[in-house]
Amino acid sequence: MKNVGTKIQEYRVKNGLSQEMLAEKLNVSRQSVSKWEVGKTLPEVDKIVAMSQLFSVATDELLLTNEKTNSKPNKNRFHFCSIYSIVKDFKKSIDFYEALLEMRVSTINPGKFADFFFDNKCISLMNETNLHNHDYNSNENHKFLLKFLIDDLQSEHERIKSLKIGKVTEIKEAYPEYYYFHLTDPDKNVIEVTGSYKKRKKKKIR
Repeated sequence: MKNVGTKIQEYRVKNGLSQEMLAEKLNVSRQSVSKWEVGKTLPEVDKIVAMSQLFSVATDELLLTNEKTNSKPNKNRFHFCSIYSIVKDFKKSIDFYEALLEMRVSTINPGKFADFFFDNKCISLMNETNLHNHDYNSNENHKFLLKFLIDDLQSEHERIKSLKIGKVTEIKEAYPEYYYFHLTDPDKNVIEVTGSYKKRKKKKIR
């Protein structure tokens, strides 16, 4: 039996969002999201509707505590989250994709990013001029970035570095609770890997 808070947390993590990022999309405080997830409070109806659209699930899936289906666990190492399109003209790009996909933008953070959710997929438009704390150099050629979610970010970082298949950055913090590293493929396309991560305490020098 899963409660509403547990389901919100699972879908949030599955979609590669920190509590702060989800709060920003829903126009609430991070503390509100935290209280929902630990069961201290319940989200209002309009927030449930917004989350169902954001996570591409029915509202009943978030509200009902009984398990309707026995879903098979994902055997893949990665859980695909989304594709970032890094754009120069933010508004023009939103208009373009709304026309192309024949749908309104699902969520938007003015000046920063806009998300289109459909068929359990996400295309996220990232404003090139407002990518604070992200390792993106506008002088590079890449404009698309694949984003993957992993259960243990530290272990995956060590595994990929040991493979020596491409340039790997160190683990960085983009937002509170959102850590990532980048891997570059042979054509200099960028892959962002994010997931659960705990900072290692620095050993004190005596």
